[in-house]
Amino acid sequence: MATGTQTSTEFGEVSRIKGIVFKTVAFVASIVGIVALGALLAYVFWDAMGLDSAGVGWYLTYTATLLIPLLGFGLYARARPAVAAGAFELFSLTLGGLMLTVAAVIVLDIIASPAIWFAYFLTVVGPTLGLFVYGQYDRGATWVGLGMLGAVVLGPVVGTLALGPLAGLGAMLGGPGVYFLSLVLPASGVVAFLAEDRLGVGRRRSLLAGATLPVLAIGAVPVVDTVPVVSRSVWLVALVMFGLPVGFAVANTVRQRERWAAFALPVVAVVGFLLGETVVGAIGATQPSPWLDWQFVTSPPAITSAAEAGLYPAIIGSVFLIALVSVFTFVFGVGTAIYLEEYAPSNGILGATTRMVNVNISNLAGVPSVVYGLLGLGVFVNINAQLGPVTYAGFGVGTVLTASMTISLLILPIVVISAQEAIRSVPDSLRQASYGMGATRWQTIRNVVLPRSLPGILTGTILALGRAIGETAPLIMVGVATTKFTPPSGLFGKLTAMPMQIYAWAFQPSADFRYGVVAAGVVTLLIVLLTMNSVAILVRNKYQQEAN
Repeated sequence: MATGTQTSTEFGEVSRIKGIVFKTVAFVASIVGIVALGALLAYVFWDAMGLDSAGVGWYLTYTATLLIPLLGFGLYARARPAVAAGAFELFSLTLGGLMLTVAAVIVLDIIASPAIWFAYFLTVVGPTLGLFVYGQYDRGATWVGLGMLGAVVLGPVVGTLALGPLAGLGAMLGGPGVYFLSLVLPASGVVAFLAEDRLGVGRRRSLLAGATLPVLAIGAVPVVDTVPVVSRSVWLVALVMFGLPVGFAVANTVRQRERWAAFALPVVAVVGFLLGETVVGAIGATQPSPWLDWQFVTSPPAITSAAEAGLYPAIIGSVFLIALVSVFTFVFGVGTAIYLEEYAPSNGILGATTRMVNVNISNLAGVPSVVYGLLGLGVFVNINAQLGPVTYAGFGVGTVLTASMTISLLILPIVVISAQEAIRSVPDSLRQASYGMGATRWQTIRNVVLPRSLPGILTGTILALGRAIGETAPLIMVGVATTKFTPPSGLFGKLTAMPMQIYAWAFQPSADFRYGVVAAGVVTLLIVLLTMNSVAILVRNKYQQEAN
């Protein structure tokens, strides 16, 4: 029976007015939240870029040459999902490749020597990559997963024991020789695999595409030698770390005709910027004095002069930290979720134990971060163990390994829970169909469960890593330095992270530190976070499309 604005259904009386009110309140709340977040980010960006010092002519020029064309492209891409997806892929992989190149050059060519990298490539990276590629071509090889796990676990031990002779071999080859053998040649195989498996190119053309990488690496050396600031080693690292993701984004956009318009985004951005620079110089407009510039991201921090302050050691420390945390949490978190959902018994005493473990994992996800800092202090810093004649006393105060393991403990429950939910979402009918075809449990997990649950697993991992990169309390508890003037030298080296350095600057008496420098640090942290998330989202979307 219908009376006024209410109707009677099997769910009881439903009020249309209440529905409209709820819809309106939800809409207003979302608008308020978006506007508040946008205002906060705009305020921070305004301070970081020093836009208050820019003249009216500068604003008008870049509005006409850059902002309006970009907004026009955004409106054009909004109605064309393929163009928007292509533009997002080009932007994120280009920015990700640039950051990966900088990080790789710093780690491989500055902090660690090419000889040490070559030793661990032969024992860890090379075998793992080779087994992965082989597993992609031979889907029936069930031993590949165990082989990769063995390479990851035992490879560092073997590499450390054989570090002397292997590093000596790397020293004989030199930096360019090491990077050509350990980066360019494996990347050539990756290019051939991606061209055939992801881009749909034939076997002959994919092999030709892979062969172009070493040819380009060698052929461009005479040109590289004419650039004083770029060595051959840096060129080879950049060719792989930057050229591979950008080349894939370009090739993937070219092969889809509906995405061709996405190339307008980099053209609009570059041409608009260059045109704006030309016009601003011609009219003599007052330009902003940004705190976030090249000097800021390549210099050590300063305590007395805000103009000389830099975030370089903290950036490298955060890259070290988040790289190790992502490895620890993904391996142990996903492994735990797979065992609890696919192998752990559900009945009897062991079943009760499994349920108790699940309850405790859910509770651990809500524990305050400072508690995990205390746990890291007690377990990874102050632990003492007698190993024969050697006394082992933790991993050191404020080291890379201590900090990364502590942060991993913090986000591990989140990763486990999200991975469990993603695995549960796979219908049991698919498992039963796989068993009916004669597949083993491991083959079912690898070929049926994981491909369909991986998008959900990556979603949870992305959110957890986003929390991890901004944590401060656990780092304080394990003794991470608030200010450090050099980047970490290795796993047992001291580090500082971007949140710690921003925290230290916030208490400086100078207003330039508390507003300009802090804002520049926050924007840098957001750029690193958004770049990391963009690349992870691309990977997740790729697996999601394959699962569908």
